[in-house]
Amino acid sequence: MRRNLFGALLTIFLVFALVACGSKSQEDVVKELDEKMEELSSYKAEAKLTLTTGSEPQVYDVEIWYKQPSYYRVNLKNAQKDQNQMILRNDEGVFVLTPALNKSFRFESDWPKNSSQAYLYESLVKDILSDSKASFKATKKHYVFETKTNYQNSKMIPKQEITLNKKDLSPVSVKVMDPDMNALLTVEFSKVEFNAKFDKDAFDTKKNMTGAKLDVPTIAQEDDATLEVMYPADLPVGVEPIEEKEIATENGKRIIMTFGGEKSFTLIQEKARVLPATSTSTLIKGEPVDLGFAIGALTDQSLTWSYKGVEFTLASNDLTREEMMMVARSVQRTAIK
Repeated sequence: MRRNLFGALLTIFLVFALVACGSKSQEDVVKELDEKMEELSSYKAEAKLTLTTGSEPQVYDVEIWYKQPSYYRVNLKNAQKDQNQMILRNDEGVFVLTPALNKSFRFESDWPKNSSQAYLYESLVKDILSDSKASFKATKKHYVFETKTNYQNSKMIPKQEITLNKKDLSPVSVKVMDPDMNALLTVEFSKVEFNAKFDKDAFDTKKNMTGAKLDVPTIAQEDDATLEVMYPADLPVGVEPIEEKEIATENGKRIIMTFGGEKSFTLIQEKARVLPATSTSTLIKGEPVDLGFAIGALTDQSLTWSYKGVEFTLASNDLTREEMMMVARSVQRTAIK
């Protein structure tokens, strides 16, 4: 009897020992991620991005290409396929393409190294590796990290939850959260291919603009009467609408809104004009920023973006970059709340 009991206890001990040996600590996973990045030469990924900062959730399809040392192609489309933009980084610089308008902007920028990027794998790994206070848990199939973010508006979206596959450490999902831990931006990966192969001209600016225009037709020029004026849903504390006026221009009309109080800014919107197909890239001294529904150009005193055929410019000497991005992300309403 005693021998049988000893054998049963020994079996139980061995089972627990094997389970313990099979589980990995946070340090083990972090080390593996570091090693994986050393070996990673390229990847392709597909994901769904959901932005919940407006009155209704906005859903976009994102296709991501990366190749060492610093080639990127991020293609962002909304569900209706009427909003399409692309970020390219190649030997010539960083470009934002808006095919429907024949527009190409070149940035003097170190993107994507300057901030967190929820849909770039190496950016997520970097955030995990650099946050010594990141939390960690393991489920049956996944590793889940909660880290701080490194966004321009990190005070408003300070935390992110990054879920990785145990099998190959590929990304599963990312939730970028506000201070109350509400997910404002969610990225769900549907396909990831590590060490993918690319054509020689896969990151060429001209080729990608041509291909994107075939996928999303150029916007037809419409009368300004169809311009649906949009208003920001979120304003900094102590700021309120002051004036709205319409100005006739050579190309139609321009809506100018002024906001004031503790801080002031101006929001301008007008129908975007399709440029000639032969237009060259416009140089911008700023940073490309992801607004979720569009890619904008951010400087210390302005933020410009295009959305559904409308050109927006937000200008201010008072607002911080964080506040400009907050306001811009909320310009999806047709009436002030």
